[in-house]
Amino acid sequence: MKLLHVTPHLGGGVGKAHAALRSVLPGEVEQTFVLLEQPRERRYLEQIEASGGRVIVAGDLDQVAHLAGEADIVQFEFWNHPRMFACLACCPFPAMRSVFWSHISGISKPLIPSGLMEKAARFVFTTTASLESAAVTRFAEPAKIAAINSGFGFASPQPRAARRGERPAIAYLGTVNFVKMHPGFFDAIDRLTDDVHASVWGASDPSGPVAARARAMRHPERITFRGETSEPTTALARADIFFYPLQPDHYGTAENALIEAMSLGLIPVVLNNPAEMAIVRHGETGFIADSVENAASLLQMLLVSPQVRERVSGNASKFVMEARTPEQSARDFMILWLGLLARPPRPCDFRAAIGTSPAEWFAATQCLPGAAWTPARPQDPELRTKGSLAHFESVFEGDESFARLRR
Repeated sequence: MKLLHVTPHLGGGVGKAHAALRSVLPGEVEQTFVLLEQPRERRYLEQIEASGGRVIVAGDLDQVAHLAGEADIVQFEFWNHPRMFACLACCPFPAMRSVFWSHISGISKPLIPSGLMEKAARFVFTTTASLESAAVTRFAEPAKIAAINSGFGFASPQPRAARRGERPAIAYLGTVNFVKMHPGFFDAIDRLTDDVHASVWGASDPSGPVAARARAMRHPERITFRGETSEPTTALARADIFFYPLQPDHYGTAENALIEAMSLGLIPVVLNNPAEMAIVRHGETGFIADSVENAASLLQMLLVSPQVRERVSGNASKFVMEARTPEQSARDFMILWLGLLARPPRPCDFRAAIGTSPAEWFAATQCLPGAAWTPARPQDPELRTKGSLAHFESVFEGDESFARLRR
């Protein structure tokens, strides 16, 4: 079975997921990954190659089309990257068996253009929460859609017991900006009556709004920014609670950091956002808060309850080891791919689903069909994130179609 994976790059969660899957897929699955831009990070790319995968940086879209013609199945590693949209709209693809694996949830912006679900042979999400999104419930054919997890825990973590007699420590690891991280993180830590300590792992700007929010706390000494880490197991080794409150409209799906922390036995405390609620079972494998105040109360309860910590810690680790494994996702994909092989290749007019210009491609991620797009305010954080209008404009610099979006 020959698979071609079309992806902007193999960094971050996408690269991590495929490195894990490649290591457990059967040898008869031949995978080629064609990158639409030069790789900026090679760690997972090299792991994929070491496991037998082939990685090619596309010279042009004709090369992508040629590779698609040689494959049994073409899988698009989809998110709202400008080069992915250019490829879908402009590549002269042959008839093919197409699969989309969406690494954005589509629950809020960036949305998933509903026409792509119609044009693809199968459309796969990385979270079951996406199955309730507006685009899916209004436009998708149920037989075409599925959810296959892309976030995995660490293999064979050591059993973890509550460190009785020691003060529990809190950790956050992930995106340290308010596009994703909820600013209420600092309010909740400030509300605790105990003298606690929270480590924040991830790239952060000492002069940015997150650091400023921490400095404005009543108890700023409770927070330590520790920067990025390539060894999350070591970073989280001394933590007991994984406090992971995210913005309600965040773009995440499988939430690797959350699943990895749970696999290590940390007790997660999250807000009631769909992606996190698809992972954490309240009171069993972690705790789900409906507000920042509720999150603070849950943290306070955990700080004084070693028996609860020990029980939920074991449950969290067991859940991930049983339900969030590369082997399980590999089996799910094998079933999906083998089913597709029984179908003939067919033409795919993705341009009809997303439009013909960069401005139309961007707008397709911002509103459902028939709805009007409203420009973001200049101060909105959206303007600084991947897949934003600024990102599209930088890739397609000088394209005149953007003028209508600025009116």
